[in-house]
Amino acid sequence: MENNHLQTIQLDATWKLRLSHEFEQPYFREIESFLKQEQSIGKQIFPPRPLIFNAFNLTPFDKVKVVILGQDPYHGVGQAHGLCFSVQHGVKPPPSLVNVFKELKNDLGITAPAHGCLEAWAKRGVFLLNAMLTVEKDQPASHKKIGWQNFTDAAIKQLSENRANLVFILWGAFAQQKISLIDSHKHLIIKSTHPSPFSADKGFYGSKPFSTANNWLDGHGIEKINWELSL
Repeated sequence: MENNHLQTIQLDATWKLRLSHEFEQPYFREIESFLKQEQSIGKQIFPPRPLIFNAFNLTPFDKVKVVILGQDPYHGVGQAHGLCFSVQHGVKPPPSLVNVFKELKNDLGITAPAHGCLEAWAKRGVFLLNAMLTVEKDQPASHKKIGWQNFTDAAIKQLSENRANLVFILWGAFAQQKISLIDSHKHLIIKSTHPSPFSADKGFYGSKPFSTANNWLDGHGIEKINWELSL
């Protein structure tokens, strides 16, 4: 990647404090080397380099209230911008996100916006974390084994161990593999099938994750999430 160093990318200070050790690990240097090599032979990597840590920068460690865990970034041109399930303004919302908006309407009566950008959620305390932070164009899950899960697992562990009364929303089998990283005695874990068109009607619809999260937060004296997204 440019300058060959991911750690030169701006990272929110509260997260840098918690994760600085990860940047020194061999796996992280291997990620850097892999991405540099891929780009040197002309492969397109998403999201753009400055947005790889976007979720961390928009939702500082001490501001996280809810964690939504995704798998890897969207692999189409212009889609990924470092927030799971979210796409940039001007990009058509993908099917899974459309279904998330359907459940939001069902759960809280909130009308779907005309866009698929979830930055407003991130700024209100919803940590929109993908397990893999990069992907090759048109190749879903192409970076699944390059080491990113060491880094994102460390982030999940930090939240579990050093925060209290968070809500972890785990949609689908992949996200639910992360349950072992989360202290269920301290935090609420919300599970359902994935909002993908292939599984949304098998347990995602009707799961009411948004109201359930807010009820938990409210019950622990934490300001609820405003799930409204401007039209």
